[in-house]
Amino acid sequence: MNRELLLRFENLVQLRGACRQLHALSSRKICGAPWKPVQLSAHPMGSLLLQPQLWQKDRSVSAALSQCRHLATKEETKKKKKKIPLTRGEVEIRPKMTVEELAQAMGKDIDHIYEVLLYTDINLDSIEPDSILHEDHIKMIVQKSGMKYKSAKLKEEKERKNTDAVKRPPADPAVLTPRPPVVTILGHVDHGKTTLLDSLRKTQVASMEAGGITQHIGAFLVHMPSGEKITFLDTPGHAAFSAMRARGTNVTDIVILVVAAEDGVMQQTIESIQHAKNAGVPLILAINKCDKPEADPERVKKELLAHDVVCEEFGGDVQAVNISALKGENLMVLAEATVALAEMLELKADATGPVEGTVIESRKDKGKGPLTTAIIQRGTLRKGCVLVAGKTWAKVRFLFDENGKAVHAASPGIPVEIMGWKESPSAGDEILEVESEQRAQEVVAWRTYVEEQEKMKEDLEVIEAKQKEHRLEYEKEQQKLSHLTWRQRKAARYKANKHVMFSRPKERAEMDENTLSLIVKGDVDGSVEAILNILDSYDCEDECKLDIVYFGMGDISENDISLAEAFNGVILGFSVKANESIKKLADRKGIKIKLHNIIYKLIEDLKDELNSRLPPTVVESTIGEASVLDTFSVTVGKNKIPVAGCRVHKGLLDRKMKFKLIRNRDVIWKGCLSSLKYHKDDVQVIKTGMDCGLSLDKNLEFSIGDEIICYEEKEVRQTTSWDPGF
Repeated sequence: MNRELLLRFENLVQLRGACRQLHALSSRKICGAPWKPVQLSAHPMGSLLLQPQLWQKDRSVSAALSQCRHLATKEETKKKKKKIPLTRGEVEIRPKMTVEELAQAMGKDIDHIYEVLLYTDINLDSIEPDSILHEDHIKMIVQKSGMKYKSAKLKEEKERKNTDAVKRPPADPAVLTPRPPVVTILGHVDHGKTTLLDSLRKTQVASMEAGGITQHIGAFLVHMPSGEKITFLDTPGHAAFSAMRARGTNVTDIVILVVAAEDGVMQQTIESIQHAKNAGVPLILAINKCDKPEADPERVKKELLAHDVVCEEFGGDVQAVNISALKGENLMVLAEATVALAEMLELKADATGPVEGTVIESRKDKGKGPLTTAIIQRGTLRKGCVLVAGKTWAKVRFLFDENGKAVHAASPGIPVEIMGWKESPSAGDEILEVESEQRAQEVVAWRTYVEEQEKMKEDLEVIEAKQKEHRLEYEKEQQKLSHLTWRQRKAARYKANKHVMFSRPKERAEMDENTLSLIVKGDVDGSVEAILNILDSYDCEDECKLDIVYFGMGDISENDISLAEAFNGVILGFSVKANESIKKLADRKGIKIKLHNIIYKLIEDLKDELNSRLPPTVVESTIGEASVLDTFSVTVGKNKIPVAGCRVHKGLLDRKMKFKLIRNRDVIWKGCLSSLKYHKDDVQVIKTGMDCGLSLDKNLEFSIGDEIICYEEKEVRQTTSWDPGF
């Protein structure tokens, strides 16, 4: 009895010890440690009897410990979750949210936003993931999704300080010094402008130009025998380069208008006169090619009277000089007239202080990077100056003259090529010198910010105008459905717009088959500008859409090939090159590269490419004509087949061809013949003057006097109706 009680007591003690050890393990989080039973009795018999029971308890304790670990992990997860503040069903909204941003804020995908927009007056075709939504529409989308909205706390944006660079105030007349005149040579294409400048410089510029036509502005300093210096700008005369001619007149002091004595006043001659008038620049008339037998200088002077260009011999103030640029006749007389006019204008400039100038042309060079040809208008440009132009800046590394020779400085009125630009500025940009590189970066950042703000303002105006237009359309549709209940109206509008969402592509990477994508590359900024101006005149979007994917300066690169491949496009290159590896890559990927040095040839090639994208038109070519003289019917089985008795009066009728039936000048049937007979014989062809009987593949009654026309359909290649103006 006593022994039995002792065993029970020891069992209770062991169980209590196990519970304490379990508690200690869980509190100290050492769940992986092995549990060792505590022997509280020294009785050998008791130890032997207890051993199996203790292992049983060990297994139960392990199970309890694993459950404890699981509970502890769940508790920790709950605590972690509690740390993230999450208000269910509430969306933070702010003005000018995009579709994508709203979807993220709501925790939905973009398709959900599109589906909600089906019930609104917004046109889904105009909505992209980055489209900005109106605040009213944002609230409506959130509400229709069963959520609440709250306005996000926006940081008050401080008004940004204007850090732009500006010109200096006018200089003191006492510090002004004489400067060379800047003379622009204007005129019609191929009237001898570059040849004239060539004769003045004694170089061979014209022979270097493609086709003998100037493709971009050349700025040159000419030293006269008398010691005077004249800066000449040779602008293109081709119709495509109107903007470049206008830019030339904006920085010039005198315009020499070159007119060919045998051609007289032409289209670009009139345009050049207008540019000079707009800029308020005086003219000197140079009547070129006077050595030709058909030359008539007097006719040129009289033609110019109609455009308010009055020569001195007619009582005006325009000097007229008859020259031959090719033979060098009277060139010194023209130069003296230019110098005399420059003296009358008293051209002076301030050669001290920060530099001011104008970008005439910009281009990219493989070794030198972005380069610009500029005219200095104030100050003296030296190596190390920090310049700003447009949205880029430069620390001048080198200066070059028109012959590529390095120079140390450039004073007012001197053309110079500048090396050291971070990016290529645009032709016509104003150049200003600033104190440091940091200041230049501030100016560029400010100009970029201003441009972004203006673009955002324009985009918002466009969006609001479109939304207003769609709202009006929506109201009209609502009026049509006014007799229905609101549930019926919603259902009707959803059904009408449902197909729009499901037909909408996820990404607009797939281009329309009838779209020509272009990558435009040019040697200089002005050339690219001229090509883009021509492409702006494209007005045949209904025939084939024109999409300019990218434009820039420099030779054709691997990046251009990748772009063309992505957009299934064509690369247009003007006065640029593509090396052999690039050409092989393009051939391998099936990319067309069209390289030209003459502008009108490039446009002709572009028109050919547009023509190849147009679907062919079907043209009907008449083979023969016949008149219905009598009608009767033939019974075939249980059916009566109408038959026309005809006489061929022009060409022939060929059963293999197509036919049409004309009655009172209206085409009432087109198709094939079911039979063609001469007397009782089936025949293939009926010639002029022969009678025949014919039936159609359709059961149609004939009338006496009907015309039967036999014709052939041919596919003819379409040509674009776009006229670029030259």
